[in-house]
Amino acid sequence: MKRTGFSIAFMCWLALAGSAWAQQDVWEIDASHSSAQFSVRHMMVSNVRGEFAKIAGRVFMEGKDISKARVEATLDANSITTRNEARDKHLRSAEFFDVANHPTIEFKSKKAEAVSSGRFRITGDLTLHGVTKEVILDAEGPTPEIKDQRGNTRVGVSATTKINRKDFNILWDNTLDSGGVVLGDEVAITIDLELIKRATSGK
Repeated sequence: MKRTGFSIAFMCWLALAGSAWAQQDVWEIDASHSSAQFSVRHMMVSNVRGEFAKIAGRVFMEGKDISKARVEATLDANSITTRNEARDKHLRSAEFFDVANHPTIEFKSKKAEAVSSGRFRITGDLTLHGVTKEVILDAEGPTPEIKDQRGNTRVGVSATTKINRKDFNILWDNTLDSGGVVLGDEVAITIDLELIKRATSGK
């Protein structure tokens, strides 16, 4: 079969693209050594902290090129804990996270860019309480790669961001006699990930 110059060029492009994709490393989140924590102002005098105990996801990398990084992470909304059973039950209810209808919180990155040595910014979509909004994570890492006792390659990454809970339709609030509010709108989020290199992706 005679091949045109276009078809040959197209096949070469596919070969090059396939080679590039084959170099994409897949790093899985080690849930037992990772955390997704949050902090919110309570009665305008202190910060209440909590976390989601169940976290899963993957980070896709092409070598050490941060601009090619892609993140997919999922939190189990039902795993929320603030070390107070009654409060946690309230947070799972329809007045807050409504876990019966929105059992997961998801983040999918759209862009990553280096800011300075060891610091980068990740822009992506956060889906919380059935609402999707773009957020920006300020991140540090990755740490130098290390080998664990089983020969797995591991790195660490941390990230922070702030969101307004009302942007995600979490509207519950009460006012104080003094005129203040029981719960602040701004939520500070801190994520610490330990990643294990698992495979090379063709995607």
